[in-house]
Amino acid sequence: MIISASRRTDIPAAHAEWMFRRLREGFALVRNPMNPRSVSRVSLAREDVDGIVFWTKDPAPMLGRLGALDGYAFYFQYTLTAYGCDAEPNLPGRAARLESFRRLAGALGPERVLWRYDPILLSARYPAEWHLESFRRLAEALRGATEQVTVSFVDTYARNKKRLEALGAQPIGEEAMRALAVEIAAIARQNGMRPVACCEAADLRGCGVEPARCIDAARMGRIAGVPMREARDPNQRAGCGCAPSVDIGAYNTCPNGCLYCYANYSPALLRANLARRDDASPLLCGALAPDDRVTERKMPALRSGQLRMKLD
Repeated sequence: MIISASRRTDIPAAHAEWMFRRLREGFALVRNPMNPRSVSRVSLAREDVDGIVFWTKDPAPMLGRLGALDGYAFYFQYTLTAYGCDAEPNLPGRAARLESFRRLAGALGPERVLWRYDPILLSARYPAEWHLESFRRLAEALRGATEQVTVSFVDTYARNKKRLEALGAQPIGEEAMRALAVEIAAIARQNGMRPVACCEAADLRGCGVEPARCIDAARMGRIAGVPMREARDPNQRAGCGCAPSVDIGAYNTCPNGCLYCYANYSPALLRANLARRDDASPLLCGALAPDDRVTERKMPALRSGQLRMKLD
């Protein structure tokens, strides 16, 4: 199985020590977001894990400790935008994150550190022209450090609607998406990057932007050195091309505070969860309760042989 770490929270930035402990102990416990009393025991043993996809905006806490991942196939989805503190209030400065990106790519190679310019929101402060200039500057700064960039346009949910309104986010029509996509694709290719789009309703292939597979079994297979069966995860939203995975994160546990985020939807729960954080616990936040029901999470392997990848 592929481990997603995590679509629900920034594990490398905020929970790196917990992650390294989980890898040492060989398992994690994960609450079902829809039924919190139901807890899955997810094996993190090397023989059970096809690979790990890390999602982050700041991998600095993991830099210098990548040797702990020897024997695992893995890569990073690294989100880096140019928004100000009004949209991304708790992140390190952009220069520091660019440096972390380059350091990570220097350690792993451009195939294993994938850039996300995500999400694109349009407002009076962040018009299309601002995005194109910001994207160009970032792409030039990351030239040679990654081979792919994923873009997506902001989605409005009940969980982030008020915060997007506070940012002055404007509706983005398909015509505006395509106009931006054409320009972004050209800039990406000028800087040696393949542009892909994550789960967009509009078909952007005519603009030079292919659909993304953020959790990509073929990429993981190349990293691992063994073929992996390609399949689509039926539990993801329509249009998602990701392979099946098990997410070991939890909602309302990310301190980054990005206003457009759907994963933090309750400030009270966020404060409570972070207060209960215990790196020694197999749960990301908190501990098992007497009425929790723990079951082993089983998923078929995607690989067809033994992992051969070792981190240099």
